[in-house]
Amino acid sequence: MPDRGGGPTGPRIRAGRPSRRARALLVTLGVLAVLGMVFTMFAGFWTDWLWYRSVHYSSVFTTTLWTKIGLFFVFGLLMALAVGLNIWLAHRLRPPLSAMSMEQQSLDRYRMGIAPYKTWLLVAVACLVGLIAGASAAGQWRTWLMWVNGVPFHQKDPQFHLDVSFYAFDLPWYRFLLGFGFATAILCLIAAALTHYLYGGLRVTSPGARATAAATGHLSVLLGVFVALKAVAYWLDRYGLAVKSSDFKATGNWTGLRYVDANAYLPAKTILFCIAVICALLFFATLWRRTWQLPVIGFGLMVLSAILIGGLYPAIVQKFQVQPNEQAKEAPYVQKNLKATREAYGIDDTKVTEYAGKSTTEDKSKLRDQVGDTASIRIMDPNIVSPTFQQLQQIRNYYGFPTNLDVDRYAKDGKEQDTVIGLRELNLGGIPKNNWINDHFRYTHGYGAVAAKGTEADAEGRPVFTEKNLPSEGSLGTYKQQIYYGEKTTTYSIVGGPQKEVDYSDDEGEKTTSYQGKSGVNLDNPVNRAAYAVAFNEPQILYSGAIGKGSRILYNRTPKERVEAVAPWLTIDGDAYPAVVNHRIQWIVDAYTTTNGYPYASRTTLGDTTADSLTATNNSRAVVAQQNQVNYIRNSVKATVDAYTGEVKLYQWDAADPVLKTWMKAFPGTVQPRADISADLMEHLRYPQDLFKVQRELLTRYHVTDAQTFLSGSEVWEVPDDPTNDSRSAVPPYYLSMRMPDQSAQAFSLTTTFTPNGRDNLSAFMAVDSDPRTADYGKIRLLKLPTSTTVDGPKQVQSQFNSEQDIAETISLLSRGHSKVEYGNLLTVPLDGGLLYAEPVYVRGGELKYPLLRKVLVTYEGRTAFEDTLDEALNKVFGVEGSTTPPPKTGNNPPDTGNPTVRQALDDAQKAFEAGQAALQKPKPDWSAYAKAQDDLEAALKRAEEAQAKADKAAGGDKSGSGGKS
Repeated sequence: MPDRGGGPTGPRIRAGRPSRRARALLVTLGVLAVLGMVFTMFAGFWTDWLWYRSVHYSSVFTTTLWTKIGLFFVFGLLMALAVGLNIWLAHRLRPPLSAMSMEQQSLDRYRMGIAPYKTWLLVAVACLVGLIAGASAAGQWRTWLMWVNGVPFHQKDPQFHLDVSFYAFDLPWYRFLLGFGFATAILCLIAAALTHYLYGGLRVTSPGARATAAATGHLSVLLGVFVALKAVAYWLDRYGLAVKSSDFKATGNWTGLRYVDANAYLPAKTILFCIAVICALLFFATLWRRTWQLPVIGFGLMVLSAILIGGLYPAIVQKFQVQPNEQAKEAPYVQKNLKATREAYGIDDTKVTEYAGKSTTEDKSKLRDQVGDTASIRIMDPNIVSPTFQQLQQIRNYYGFPTNLDVDRYAKDGKEQDTVIGLRELNLGGIPKNNWINDHFRYTHGYGAVAAKGTEADAEGRPVFTEKNLPSEGSLGTYKQQIYYGEKTTTYSIVGGPQKEVDYSDDEGEKTTSYQGKSGVNLDNPVNRAAYAVAFNEPQILYSGAIGKGSRILYNRTPKERVEAVAPWLTIDGDAYPAVVNHRIQWIVDAYTTTNGYPYASRTTLGDTTADSLTATNNSRAVVAQQNQVNYIRNSVKATVDAYTGEVKLYQWDAADPVLKTWMKAFPGTVQPRADISADLMEHLRYPQDLFKVQRELLTRYHVTDAQTFLSGSEVWEVPDDPTNDSRSAVPPYYLSMRMPDQSAQAFSLTTTFTPNGRDNLSAFMAVDSDPRTADYGKIRLLKLPTSTTVDGPKQVQSQFNSEQDIAETISLLSRGHSKVEYGNLLTVPLDGGLLYAEPVYVRGGELKYPLLRKVLVTYEGRTAFEDTLDEALNKVFGVEGSTTPPPKTGNNPPDTGNPTVRQALDDAQKAFEAGQAALQKPKPDWSAYAKAQDDLEAALKRAEEAQAKADKAAGGDKSGSGGKS
C-alpha cells in the first residue's frame, strides 16, 4: 500500500525491524561470540596437549582422547540412529486420516505446525539424544580399556569358577552395555509412542481400537527388546551376586554370596531369566498375532514372579532356614569371604604370633641395654616439629615447610639412622610485595632440604640438624637445591625468559638465577600465549614484556597432581615424600591399582579407612582415589617427580598384579620395569602408609581365619583414637626402625596398635617391614596379646601419664603463662614379652613460637618415667643408676683440679647450670634466660675441655723431654 502520510518521501523503514547497519553489527557480535567460545574450548584442549607433551606422556593424552572420541561417536551414533529410525518408522506407519475425532482434531494443529520442519525436528531429536548418550559413554573410557586389555588373574571364584578377570574387567563393561541397551529401548519406546499418538496410530479417548495393527506390532517389538534385555540382566545378576555388597549383621559390610543368595536368589534369577525370555518371545509374536493379550499376560506373570520368586521366596528362606541356625548355614560362605578378602588386600600371609604382653625377666635393669638393640626410638615427631624447622631454618619469609614433615633414613658414618626431613619450599605469602611479576616471575622456587636426626635433640630441645643453612649443607652431600615442584607449589610460574628469578638471599645480597630445565611449556609461540591467557584467565600472559624468548610456563606442580595426571588410572597415596637421590631431590609417590570387582572380597571405602588424626588437620594428606569403594588394592607403582625438572617416572613395583598389566597394555611405554630403579633410589623407598591403613582396618576383623570365630565377633578389634590430641580420629601409623621378636636385627618398619572393640586395653601390635632391600619387605607381623590378661593400650598409657601427680605438676609448670604443652608420637616397642611406650613432650611458650623438646615419657609394665632426656627416662624405668650421657656435675663445688683455668671454667659451668635451673623454676619459666644459660654452660664446658687438653699435652711433652735427656 502506498504511504498515505504527509511525511517526507524516501526509503521506508519497517516498524520494529533493525537497520542494515544494526543487523550487520549483531551478526558480527554473534560471530565473535561463537569464535570466542570455540577458542575457549580450543584453549583448554590445546594447553592440555602441550602439557602432556612437555612431560613426555603425550600417549596418555592421545589414548584417552581417542578412546573418549570413539566411545562418544559409536554410542552417540547408535542412540541417534535407534531413536531416529523408530521415529521415522512410526511416522511411516501412520494411518490415513479420514474422519477425525475431537482428539485428532486437537492434534491436527500440532501436526500442521511441525509439518514444514519434520526432517529438521527428526535430526534435532536424534542429535540431542545422541549427544547425551555419547557424552555418557565417553565417561566409560576406563571400563572400555580394562575390558579390551584385560589379562587373567589365574584365580577363580569359588561359586561359578570363572577367572577373577571376568568380574574385574568384563562384567562392568557388560553392565554398561546393558544399561545403554535399556536406555535406548526406553527412549525408542517413548519416541515411537509419541509419534504414533501424534499421527493417530494410538488413541486415548477416540472410540474404536486404541492402536492400529502397525503401531501394535512396532511397540510390541520394542517392548520385546526391553524384556529381552531384562532377561540378560537376570542372567548377569547371577554373576553379580559374587560381587554384590550387602549389610550382614554378623560381620557388617559383606561382599559375595551368602546362604540365601546361593540357595534362593541364584535359582530365582535363573527362573526369572527363563520367564523373561518366554515373555520377550510373546511380545515378538505380535508381529503375526496382532493382539496384546498373550504378551500382557506374560509380562504380568514376569512381574508377579519377580515379586514372589525374587523377593518373597528368599525372605522365607532367610527367616525359616537361616536365622534359626545362622552360624552353621553361613559358615561355608563366610570362609570363602575370609579367603578372598585376605587375598584381595594382600593380608593373607600375615604372620600372627601369640605375645605374652608381660616381661619374663625379673631384674628389669638387665633390659636397659636391650632397648637400643630393639628400636631406635624417635623423639623428633615429624608432625610436631615443622614450626621448629620453620623458625630455625626458614631463613627467609618466602620459604616454608609443609605442616607434616617426613621420616626417611640416611647413612651416617656407614650406619643408617631415622631422619626427619623437609624441603624449604616457596611460600608466596611471605614475599616482600605481592604483584603479578613477583608472584609468577621472580619468586618461582624453594631452595634446599633440611634434615635432622630422629632420635636426638640438643640441650635446648631443638632438632640436631644434619642438613641445614642456606644454601643447605651437611650430610646429604651435593645436590641440585632449587625446588620448582613441591607440595606447597600450587600456582604457575613463568621462568627461563628475560626476567631473572630470586634464587636465595645471603649476607651478600640477593642471588638470582634463570631456569635451565626443559620442563614446562614454551611461550615463544603467540598461539600458546593466547591459549594460556584464556585457560588461566590472565590477559597479561598475552602481552607482558616479561615474557620473551626462552620463557616457559610451569604448572601442575605438586607431585601427587603430576602423577595423577600422567597415570589417571592410578590411586595416589596421600603422602608424597622427598629424598636426595643421585644428587637430585626426588619426590617419591606411592600409587595403587584398585578394583571393586574381586568376587567375595569385602569392600572398603578408601576415604574412611585412610583417615586418621593427621588427615583430619591436613587435607593435602588425603588419598587421591579414582574409585572410593574398592575390594582389591596393590601398591603396584612407585613414582618419582624431580623437584627441579618436574620429570615423572613410573616404575613397575608389583610385576604380578594383573590390574597393572592391564593398564600397561592400554598405555604401553608409560611404566618402566622395576630393574630400572637405581640402588640409590631403592634406599629411600618404603612401605606406603595408605595401603598400611587399609590393611590394618581390614585386619581388625580379618585377622581370624576361622568362620565360626569370625561370625561370633569375639575377636573384633579396632584402631584406637590418637590419644595425643582431641581430634577423635584414628592414631596414624608410625615409621620406626625396630626389631620384632622373630627378627635378628632392626628393620625400618611401619607400626600400629589395636584395641578390643569398645575397650581401651591393648589387643595386638602390628608392624610391616618397610625396607625394600630386605627379603621380608611387605611382611606383616601381628603380635596378638592374650585375652585373659590386660595390657594398657595407648589411651590408658596417656591417661596414666596425665594422672600421675608428679608428672601432672611438671606439666602444669610447663604450661604456665602463654606456654603450651604438645604431645608427640606415642611409640610402642615390643621388648622381652612386654611393651615399651615412649612419647616426646614439647613446649611451645613464652616468646618462642615453635615447640622444643622438654621431656620424654617412658613407661614399661606400670613403671613410668618423665625425664629431660630419653636416656634418663629409660634409666629410671629400668632402675639403672647413671646415664649413657652423664650431665655435668651439679653439686655446690666443682671437681678439684690443679689447673686454675679449668677450675674457673668449671665454676662458670656450675653457675650457668644453676642459672638455667632457676629460670625453669620461676612461676613463669623464663625460656630466654634458660637458653642463654645453656649457651653459657656449653661455652664454659668447651673452655674447660680445651684447657685440660692443653695441660695434658704440655704434661706429655715434659715427660717426653725428660725421657730424651735420660
